[in-house]
Amino acid sequence: MKLKRPAALLLLALILSNGQAAAVRWDDILRQPAAWYAGGEARAVAASILQYQTKEGGWPKNKDMTAPPTAAFLADTKFDHRAPTIDNEATTTQLRYLALVITAHDDPELRAAFARGFDYLLAAQYPNGGWPQYFPLVKGYYTHITYNDDAMANVLTLLRDAARGRAPYAFVDTARRAQAAAAVERGIACILRTQVRQDGRLTAWCAQHDETTLAPAPARKFEPAALSGNETVGLVRFLMGIESPAPEVIAAIEGAVAWLRAVTLHGLRYEEFTAADGRPDRRTVADPAAPEVWARFYELGTNRPLFTGRDQVIRYDYNAIERERRTGYHYLGDWPARLLAKDYPRWQAKHKLP
Repeated sequence: MKLKRPAALLLLALILSNGQAAAVRWDDILRQPAAWYAGGEARAVAASILQYQTKEGGWPKNKDMTAPPTAAFLADTKFDHRAPTIDNEATTTQLRYLALVITAHDDPELRAAFARGFDYLLAAQYPNGGWPQYFPLVKGYYTHITYNDDAMANVLTLLRDAARGRAPYAFVDTARRAQAAAAVERGIACILRTQVRQDGRLTAWCAQHDETTLAPAPARKFEPAALSGNETVGLVRFLMGIESPAPEVIAAIEGAVAWLRAVTLHGLRYEEFTAADGRPDRRTVADPAAPEVWARFYELGTNRPLFTGRDQVIRYDYNAIERERRTGYHYLGDWPARLLAKDYPRWQAKHKLP
């Protein structure tokens, strides 16, 4: 997207000259003091972000946007390099950032870009309330309802905050707030419908669910259809943010929390180490004193932790998968720890639940 306003172009040239990134790291752009977003550097980053915005209104993923796009980036036609997505916090990060800058220093060009991105999120939602990983749709597992890496939870949280007029979204117009509120209600309905039942009990969610049948669905070769000890946490946190939860929402949260407690792995230390060949590696070791840990994937029906590498062979021993995947993917983690220890008890107390 070309910048049309001379002031924005001048600012970009002064602060982001020669394609250099801003002093603030991309990973930290949402964590700056409020006053920073009114300054020149913040507005220059916003001008850079606008240049990455696609014609559909969304943004691509995995790109440091504190500097303008290079010629090489613009020439790359790989779909996952340039296509708009909600994966890896794409689009939601850009919208949150633009909202912070607009709130600190209103700008009609930034407002227009924000509105296009906001409308992109609304347009991408399926009628059943879910969101695909990419929109426009890309064939493959990308069309599935995507809970992976909190993609849908991030979208719903942004839309809910905007619908409520919470900072930094007070500038969002009434019509878009109403659309966002309706989208959130559809999203909640989708979450409730996709929660997996086992023996009649509500349990967890998978990282992906089929967009038509809502059944658990696989993604990449090492991401089988399985209950998730990671994505379930993000969905529970979103549901706990509902101000007046209906009985079915409360049941969903209680069921997921009970499941997370039941599948906690005890006595297993998950560690990094240097292998005999001098290369970094990860492993699990029996250790009664180890902190609690959870698996990324649990087998449907049995709740056994499962691990699979690029060969797609299901294994129940983390150490049996190839090193490339052991070191390149998080199959184990402490994702639910804070939720169970702090967030859930606070939610119970807030709603006066036993």
